[in-house]
Amino acid sequence: MVEHAGVTAPPPLAMPVAALWVSAVLWTALGFSSGSIPFGVVVARRLGGVDIKAQGSGNIGATNVWRVLGVVPGLIVLVLDAAKGALPVAAALRWSGAPAIALATGGAAILGHCFSPLLGFRGGKGVATAFGVFLVIAPPVAASAVAVYAAVLAATRVPALGSLAGIAWIAAVLIWQREHAAAGFALGTTVLLLYTHRSNLARLRRPSR
Repeated sequence: MVEHAGVTAPPPLAMPVAALWVSAVLWTALGFSSGSIPFGVVVARRLGGVDIKAQGSGNIGATNVWRVLGVVPGLIVLVLDAAKGALPVAAALRWSGAPAIALATGGAAILGHCFSPLLGFRGGKGVATAFGVFLVIAPPVAASAVAVYAAVLAATRVPALGSLAGIAWIAAVLIWQREHAAAGFALGTTVLLLYTHRSNLARLRRPSR
């Protein structure tokens, strides 16, 4: 059996290198396509009749949907955004048997959310989708990151800081566990989330008046 960051995958079938590359391309394309679905936009239109890109912070993620439309629509978007990261990764891990392909699929899903071609290569911050990916790759670590997020949010009242603390925690734990591939992936995800949260961080640095 293949072990990867606490996830057990079936042993990969022996296949030519070319076939392995084709498999990787197909799974990452599936991940990107899944991540590109702007559930925040869809749910806001269906349940609230609004363009969420023009409401609140303008972000398509669960936090902005929650603020604009309330708890239930926000939770629906949270679950769907997490699922569009988790499901393709779980499928890739199950059917390819290759943890590296599963990681690539997860990265593609997060990028699809942040840079959706359906929205002109714009999108959300990537937090919920990344959480879904890590729920499959490293379930206990992802679960512990929820506590970190909650603690930082309670202390600062800033969701962006809680999200960044959570992903940084995942990266730190995976480094400590010497899960090199997953840790490298988590570090890359942390850098991406720092980029997608750059406007939030810029506002925090501005002196209050």
